[in-house]
Amino acid sequence: MTMHLTDIAIDTTGLPVPTPEIEQERNVAIFDLLEDNSFVLPPRDGRGMPDGPYRLTLAIREQRLVFNITTDAGAPAAEFHLSLSPFRQVVKDYWQICESYFDAVKNRPPGQIEAIDMARRGIHNEGARVLQERLEGKAGVDPDTARRLFTLICVLHFGA
Repeated sequence: MTMHLTDIAIDTTGLPVPTPEIEQERNVAIFDLLEDNSFVLPPRDGRGMPDGPYRLTLAIREQRLVFNITTDAGAPAAEFHLSLSPFRQVVKDYWQICESYFDAVKNRPPGQIEAIDMARRGIHNEGARVLQERLEGKAGVDPDTARRLFTLICVLHFGA
């Protein structure tokens, strides 16, 4: 039984067309996730754990983050909805620090760029921690998977 994601889709229905930067962030996060991830679904309703690997579709519907998971064979495995409220501030902070980082790369000395990048990583880690807490009891993810999924949440949230 393999517990990981083999496909990730972003449902952008109703969201604005992403900027090239947002599209790049999304593509990199998906690539990194598919290269290495851990995604475990707990047993449901007294039945066993759905067999992986899994395919994930992320969407925002009615101000909720939707995880729709199927098996590689296409059978439904799980669907859950998370409130976006716990993510709002950390997503906002993350985008602000990313803008500072991208500006700094253009005209700041390496020491300042490194300091901003460390702050960016700290906020990214905080977002991953929030995600792991919100997924508790629904899906288990390791810290690296949580970080990459948080990037995808940021990209979705940007357009919501």
